[in-house]
Amino acid sequence: MARQTRVSNSNMMTLSEKLKRFSWGLFIPVFIVLVISILILFSAGGGSWHPFAISQLIKIFLGLGIFFFAAFTNIKLWIKSAYIIYFIALLMIILVTFVGHTGMGAQRWLDLGIFHIQPSEFIKISLVLVLARYFSWMNWKDSIELKNYIIPIILMFLPFTLIVVQPDLGTAISLGLITVVMFYITGAKKQWFIVAGILAILAAPVVWFGGLHNYQRERIITFVNPDHDSKGSGYQINQAKIAFGSGGFVGKGYMSGTQSQQSFLPEKQTDFIFTMLGEEFGFIGAFILLIIYGIIISVLFWMAKTCRNRFGQLFCFGFMLNFFIYYFINISMVLGLIPTVGVPLPLMSFGGSSLLSLMFGFGLCQNAHINKDQQLSAKGF
Repeated sequence: MARQTRVSNSNMMTLSEKLKRFSWGLFIPVFIVLVISILILFSAGGGSWHPFAISQLIKIFLGLGIFFFAAFTNIKLWIKSAYIIYFIALLMIILVTFVGHTGMGAQRWLDLGIFHIQPSEFIKISLVLVLARYFSWMNWKDSIELKNYIIPIILMFLPFTLIVVQPDLGTAISLGLITVVMFYITGAKKQWFIVAGILAILAAPVVWFGGLHNYQRERIITFVNPDHDSKGSGYQINQAKIAFGSGGFVGKGYMSGTQSQQSFLPEKQTDFIFTMLGEEFGFIGAFILLIIYGIIISVLFWMAKTCRNRFGQLFCFGFMLNFFIYYFINISMVLGLIPTVGVPLPLMSFGGSSLLSLMFGFGLCQNAHINKDQQLSAKGF
C-alpha cells in the first residue's frame, strides 16, 4: 500500500503572526554579507558597476524575493513538493549532460538565452529538502534499518554521478558530505560509516587512475608540492597566496589591491573573491566575514534545535551543513589548505545560481522557524 503524506491540520497563521516569528537574527547577517559582496564586486570591476556589481545587485533583489516567498508560503506546500523540486533539479542536470554550455573546461551550465544557470547549485538545496522530507517520518527503530537508506542513497547517487561527469568535483563532494551527515543525524548505525570509509580508501587508487581528469590530478600534485608547476596548474593558488598575504593585518585599502586590480589574480570575482577581500581589507576584513558566517551558522543551528517537528530540524541542520561546506571548501582552497576545486564563496561570489539557491534555502529555514511549533511529518512518497 502506498504510503500517505501526513501533515498537521493546525490553523494557518496570519501574515502578521508570521512576521512576529520572523528571525531578524538570520536575515540581518545574510543581508550584510550581500552588501559586502556588492562592495567587493564594485572593486573587482575597477570602480565601476559594470560588469559585476550591477548584475549581482539585480540577482540579489531577485534572491530577496525568493527568500520572502519561501519564508512565508505555507510550509506544507514545500513538504508536499519536495520530490517534484528534486526531480526538476535532476532533470536540469540531465539536460546539462546533453545540451549544456561549456565554460572553463567544464560543461555545467544551461544556456537560457538571456542568462546561464548552473543546475548543480540547485540540486544541493533540493537534496537537503528531499532528504528532510523522506527522513521526517522515521523514528529510532526505522533509523537503524538499512533498507530505509536505499532510496536516499539513490537520491544522492543519481546527481552525484552526473555532476562528476561534468566535471564538478567540488559539488559532487558536497553532495556526498551532505548525505553522510544527514544519515548520521538521522540515527544511522556507526558501523555503516566505518564500512563506507574503508570502501572509499580501497577505491582511492581506482579513482586516481581512472576517475580523475589530468588537470584534477595536477591540482592535487600542486597542492602537495606548490612549486610543481608555478606557471601552470599552480598559478592560481600561488597568486591567491601572494594577494592574501600582501594584505597584511589591515589591507591595502579599498580598490587598492595590486594583485587584483592589475589582474594577476584569476577569477577574482568568483572562486577567489575571498582573496581579494583579504588583499584590500587584510586579516581584519577576512576575519569579520568569518565572524558573520559563524553567526549565520549559529542561528541555523539554533533554529534546528528549537524546531519541534522533525522536518524543520532536519532541513535546518542539512542546510546549515551545506552552507558550512560552501565557505569551508572555498576558503580552504584559496588559502592552499586543500586542492583547488570549483566552489563559490556563499553570498559573495559573482553568479546567480549559487545566490538564488542559497536564498531559497535561507527562506525555507525561516519558514521552518516560523512554523517550529507545528507537528509536521511526511511519510514515504
